[in-house]
Amino acid sequence: MRPLGFRKLIAAALLVAFAVPAGAQTPAASPAPAAWTPELQMKVKTVGPVRVSPDGRRVAYGVTEAVMTADKSEMLTQIWVADADGANAFQLTHADKSSTNPQWSPDGQWLAFTSTRKDNKNNLFLLRMSGGEAEPLTEVKTAVGNFAFSPDGRWIAYTMRDAPSDEEDKLNKGRADYRWVDENVKMSRLYVIPVGKDANGKREPRKLTAETAYTIDGDFDWSPDGRWIAFTHARTSKANDWPSADVSAVEVATGKVTPLAATAAAESSPRFSPDGKWIALLISDNPPRWAQSGQINVIPAAGGTPKALAASHDGQPNIGGWSANGRAIFFSEARGTGTQLYSLDVASNKITEVGDSRQVLGGVNVNSARTMIGFTAQASDRPPEAYVSRVDSFAPVQVSRVNADLPKPPLGRTEVVRWKSADGREVEGLLTYPVNYQPGRRVPLILNVHGGPAGVFQQTFIGGRGAYPLASFAARGYAILRPNPRGSSGYGTEFRRANIKDWGFGDYQDLMTGVDKVIEMGVADPERLGVMGWSYGGFMTSWIVTQSKRFKAASAGAPVTNLMSFTGTADIPGFIPDYFGGQPWEIMETYSKHSPMFNVKGVSTPTMIQHGEADDRVPVSQGYEFYNALRAQNVPTRMIVLPRQPHGPNEPKMLLKVMQTNLEWFDKYIGGGAQAAQK
Repeated sequence: MRPLGFRKLIAAALLVAFAVPAGAQTPAASPAPAAWTPELQMKVKTVGPVRVSPDGRRVAYGVTEAVMTADKSEMLTQIWVADADGANAFQLTHADKSSTNPQWSPDGQWLAFTSTRKDNKNNLFLLRMSGGEAEPLTEVKTAVGNFAFSPDGRWIAYTMRDAPSDEEDKLNKGRADYRWVDENVKMSRLYVIPVGKDANGKREPRKLTAETAYTIDGDFDWSPDGRWIAFTHARTSKANDWPSADVSAVEVATGKVTPLAATAAAESSPRFSPDGKWIALLISDNPPRWAQSGQINVIPAAGGTPKALAASHDGQPNIGGWSANGRAIFFSEARGTGTQLYSLDVASNKITEVGDSRQVLGGVNVNSARTMIGFTAQASDRPPEAYVSRVDSFAPVQVSRVNADLPKPPLGRTEVVRWKSADGREVEGLLTYPVNYQPGRRVPLILNVHGGPAGVFQQTFIGGRGAYPLASFAARGYAILRPNPRGSSGYGTEFRRANIKDWGFGDYQDLMTGVDKVIEMGVADPERLGVMGWSYGGFMTSWIVTQSKRFKAASAGAPVTNLMSFTGTADIPGFIPDYFGGQPWEIMETYSKHSPMFNVKGVSTPTMIQHGEADDRVPVSQGYEFYNALRAQNVPTRMIVLPRQPHGPNEPKMLLKVMQTNLEWFDKYIGGGAQAAQK
């Protein structure tokens, strides 16, 4: 979990203007754009998850684009299927609502997925691959979460949050819908439903975890014999309670729950070995820290003491699954600006790199036969697509080409740069040059700070959607520096925790020395510097303008500006106390020392603030506090509030507006576009 991270929240695919159905041809009359724009970046589709059939011959994957019409602004996902070599790709679902999370039946004859096509509730559907209509399996009042077929294909297990009671429904409809904070929190339960109908032509779901005093987060796995389901659960469904995560197993026939791993650490991601004798799981440090670190363990399926396996490079392994012979566990994690896939040999306790880390992989998962791996891959100059590989011989094959028809204006070149911070610590980042950059020419530079703070800038496609349209900035003559300062993931636990009790100081120096590096390279014009960032990146943007007048413009997205009021209003009140070692009333001077709001006197940098009105992670009041402080000092400032939007804008029209206004703001104050091209 990266509580203040933004990149995952804006990774959904979006499309500008009128929606083009997946697979449709772009009208021939549409001229190819000469340069990247926010509107073009919105047309990049995203892909995933990627699921390989049990026989390894076919692949199902989701393709997401955006619908923006006069009365719509939403993301739309449809499921595609292709041969494992990428041939014969076709769109499988065509509803006017999204179809997501495709999963194969064990015999490969059926595909199950979730969709909101019925009453706008996320339900389970089943589709025969030989042809026919998708059949609904559930009819829920809330929404189906994650799901999985039993090994024999006769059952599907799924999670679902508790629905409002009849009395609550009545009160809600009558507008007597008051609520008590932290009371009557709805839990997520585990259910099973038969795939086949009973004698009455019905399928009756059965709740397996009926009376449990915890919530199940959708992270579960069937035992190979289908008798047990191992699952992760936490105290409540509230984001602040993730450190309470434990792992238990439920007997499917009886509903009897047996604790497997329940310590003060956070345990998660249970995965049964092929013979059913062992369960791999991830166990955090004890006690859990918000700058997370953990290790893969194995535990006897019948219960026992977990055995810690070799520590990974970054301490944040994402378990993909076991090998077919049960000797190895595959996992992936960030490694610098890329993603590395690994194989962990359980017997020898050795980790081996699989492939290389020069691209960014996502959603790595092993198929049910444990013969194939499905994942997405992208690079700075290559949009995301679906890939597969054999487990025993890693050789990725591209199976989707959903962005093949995308116009291809020139992209700014991106390279990895390194420098020494003020205290000698080595820092790494990504520098994107303007399109057609000529060496020796100084250009406006924008410092882009990531969220987290345990986020990481990786070599993702710069033409993708995001609050900060990198390809469009580069097309307008800007260079963009994306550092990974201390506190970032991808560089090990010590680096990720090097900013504890130090926000705004060591990390600030990492950023400033990075800017100095680009100036020394002869690339950045020191008189035309800008800074932007979302969430923790918004915190650093707000902090930077209180500490330096080097920057001529700033854009702070969902910024944390007051550590005290943030801790009292956010949905993660344990976050800042963990980083700083105490509550606001215990170490008030520390909170004020590290808060932009308590250092705002004298700010002069023109600063724009962008904030979602429905943001529970960083409440919109954080943006208002800084905005009003700037206005009171006559600093040039604007604040755009995005109705209905959570921590990151999830409606295409809102995201497009954010992208457009960022370009406009920096064009106005540090000179991009034609102005930059003339200098």
